[in-house]
Amino acid sequence: MRWWPRSWRQFWSTLDGRTYHMMLSARPWIGWLAVGSMVIVFALVFWWVPLEAIQGYPQKIFYIHVPSAWVMYAAFGVVFASSILYLWKRTSLWDIFARCAAEVGFLFTTLALATGMLWGKPIWGTFWTWDARLTSTLILWFIYGGYMLVRAFARPDAEVARLAAVVGIIGFLDVPIIHLSVLWWRTLHPQPVVMIIDDPGGGLPASMLITLLASLVAVSLVFAWLWIQRVWQERTAENLALLEALLERRERSAR
Repeated sequence: MRWWPRSWRQFWSTLDGRTYHMMLSARPWIGWLAVGSMVIVFALVFWWVPLEAIQGYPQKIFYIHVPSAWVMYAAFGVVFASSILYLWKRTSLWDIFARCAAEVGFLFTTLALATGMLWGKPIWGTFWTWDARLTSTLILWFIYGGYMLVRAFARPDAEVARLAAVVGIIGFLDVPIIHLSVLWWRTLHPQPVVMIIDDPGGGLPASMLITLLASLVAVSLVFAWLWIQRVWQERTAENLALLEALLERRERSAR
């Protein structure tokens, strides 16, 4: 397949196929990089980065909780972009990209909520509070949980795909609300601490920042591999269904 098309019209009409082939080519490398980087992250978290002075061991959940939340944002960003492109181009690959990203994003939203609850218990004294960030994240979990229920139990036709695309686009509007909630409302959830612009000396110590960045890369690679794997599975299932329909048609015509 020619990588760079001759015109912008051809670029947009072939973007889904070129993206899919690029994903399949990168899949083995992403898988091995994900495994290697996760091993490095666990070594950094448990043997290199020092204990936080106040929170102690529960603070180490931070290195999974924050990357999970970041991947949640990224996954639903993929759903948002792919859904817009599906409504525009009406090609099945964009729908597959969105559907599979929603599944993996839902997984990481669950992980972000679960790790947040485990971290909150020793620090806040409770697993759950109706904090603005927690509540808005739970709303996001319900939105995309409903998205997946529709995809799982409705007939796999174009009308359902269009409805799911609209839900995927609208649901993403909750993402900036989640991110800004700690600035808009008084919450128990801490405000950003990675880098504090108003205080050049503030933010995380170097060892914690390095470990967090390594965790972000590792968990992002895990997300990418899971997403690509699900896309490949869905595309293969779609091709097999088309092949089965063609064979049935040929058998009927032969009779």
